[in-house]
Amino acid sequence: MSATSSLRARLAFVALLSATTFYCIHKYRRLKRLKNLSLNPSSTTSKPSRGKIFFISQTGTAKALAQRLHELCASNDIAFDLIDPRSYEPEDLPKETLVLFIASTWDGGKPPKNGEFLVNWLGESAEDFRVGSLLLSDCKFGVFGVGSRAYGESYNAVAKELSSRMTGLGGLEMIPVGEGDVDDGELDKSFQEWCDGVIRVLKGGSAQETNGVSQQIDAVENDLEYYESTDEEDDDGDDGGLVDLEDIAGKAPSKRNGLVKVAKVDGKKEMVTPVIRASLTKQGYKIIGSHSGVKICRWTKSQLRGRGGCYKHSFYGIESHRCMETTPSLACANKCVFCWRHHTNPVGKSWQWKMDEPSVIVKGALDLHTKMIKQMKGVPGVTPEKLEEGLNPRHCALSLVGEPIMYPEINALVDELHGRRISTFLVTNAQFPEKILMMKPITQLYVSVDAATKESLKAIDRPLFADFWERFIDSLKALQEKQQRTVYRLTLVKGWNTEELDAYFNLFSIGKPDFIEIKGVTYCGTSATSKLTMENVPWHADVKAFSEALSVKSKGEYEVACEHAHSCCVLLGRTEKFKLNGKWFTWIDYEKFHDLVASGEPFTSTDYMAETPSWAVYGAEEGGFDPEQLRYKKERHHHPKPQAQAVLA
Repeated sequence: MSATSSLRARLAFVALLSATTFYCIHKYRRLKRLKNLSLNPSSTTSKPSRGKIFFISQTGTAKALAQRLHELCASNDIAFDLIDPRSYEPEDLPKETLVLFIASTWDGGKPPKNGEFLVNWLGESAEDFRVGSLLLSDCKFGVFGVGSRAYGESYNAVAKELSSRMTGLGGLEMIPVGEGDVDDGELDKSFQEWCDGVIRVLKGGSAQETNGVSQQIDAVENDLEYYESTDEEDDDGDDGGLVDLEDIAGKAPSKRNGLVKVAKVDGKKEMVTPVIRASLTKQGYKIIGSHSGVKICRWTKSQLRGRGGCYKHSFYGIESHRCMETTPSLACANKCVFCWRHHTNPVGKSWQWKMDEPSVIVKGALDLHTKMIKQMKGVPGVTPEKLEEGLNPRHCALSLVGEPIMYPEINALVDELHGRRISTFLVTNAQFPEKILMMKPITQLYVSVDAATKESLKAIDRPLFADFWERFIDSLKALQEKQQRTVYRLTLVKGWNTEELDAYFNLFSIGKPDFIEIKGVTYCGTSATSKLTMENVPWHADVKAFSEALSVKSKGEYEVACEHAHSCCVLLGRTEKFKLNGKWFTWIDYEKFHDLVASGEPFTSTDYMAETPSWAVYGAEEGGFDPEQLRYKKERHHHPKPQAQAVLA
């Protein structure tokens, strides 16, 4: 074995050892908490809030069992409320101190309809780094599952997922998951035994249960001693199973089958390998064909519930609940340090994969998007009218992940969308100037301007092209040739590009964009490919100051037009085109745009502009929040670090 191979093998072993030790310590501390809970019953009654019993039920079995438990608790002078999760706001869960779930598993291992939103909310929160692992740290819980072993691996999948998600968010599981099989004739017995355990714990536990926890603690302590004494030397293996995280796109190995095989069609490989598919699916993406994806945006959900739209609603009049976020190319030519996907998507300089037809991509995106919208039915705040509108998307943001302009048939795909009278916002990373020049009219074309100098652009975007700076400048020049609306998108990263005010201003004259969006970077957690921390996230006040300074530099050519404080985003507009008689016209007349496209005649960005409402104009007291929506502020539970308060997503 070479010295390099030996070093990699040892580093991998150390990483595995660290992870295992962390797991053991984490489990040890949780068991200690559980032991203290059993020995100190007052810990469950020190707070005045009543416990909650949730029933997630399809046929009524789980509901009937929940009613039994409710009566049992009442007979033991333990106060609980019986709750149908359909009428419960999941964001109130952090306020609870004691919850019990009686949960059925239905079709394909999924929850019944009345619990679908609650279970999905827990799943999304557990996967969202912004929520914090202490969200439910004050909540003790227990779960009993109702299912059938005839369904194999999906047996009581919902109950197990609830347990996993609650634990992942800091909740303390006071009793192991109970499992009942509706087909074995033992459901009542299993449920009664679990209920008896719940009552014992709530009343202080017994010697038997306490000793059981103590035995688990002893076992974990033995594990810790073992890992602390394990010899780190392991020269018998090789590094054949080690893969650099940078090479995850199609190169990660399988221990059972060796290297993952990439499917090929007509001699061309598919872009979405099993590794990429698994990673993006876990992040909530729905994969279309072999290289496209769609995902429902949190702002789509928000406006469906009447809780406000995204910054595109404030700046351009987009109806967020009718916006579909998709991409025809998951691949990208950059590996940006602030990438939301942590580089789990593939990279490339040119199209080298099997290609799906535009009509197939658009149909697949619409089908998957509307399917996700339908899941919002019955969610608090979602009216039948809003749901119906959401099922008929009018806008498409071609900016989900990757580089959409790489797709060879991007013009045909845009035609498919416009033919359905769906507007298009396309974002390109400024590495394919020839593609920008050949683009047909789209509603709004963005170029990402992530830095203003060659050195900082290389550091932030980490482009694949050696001539990345020349491509960047040529992309800005190409933007000036477009007759429809154009936008520079600036992402401010504190300590990386916020000091380049003069250099940014010098780029304005190259592309002469209609608008300039300036947004603070969103911290996406740590990864092996990014060194960003919360210290790199600017406050909204920082973004406003930067925007105002750019406006002053332009000497009136650009002024600050709009803001969306929640997104830490500000819009500069070109005054000679979009500020008429002291009023801003940053919004879009979408119906007129579609009529202009259908006419086949030349048109410009001023032909389909609309007046900006007063609440969206910069300096308005609403801060870009639509007053017709209901403002809802989430409670956040992060580790007590002062800089964590700077999260503005």
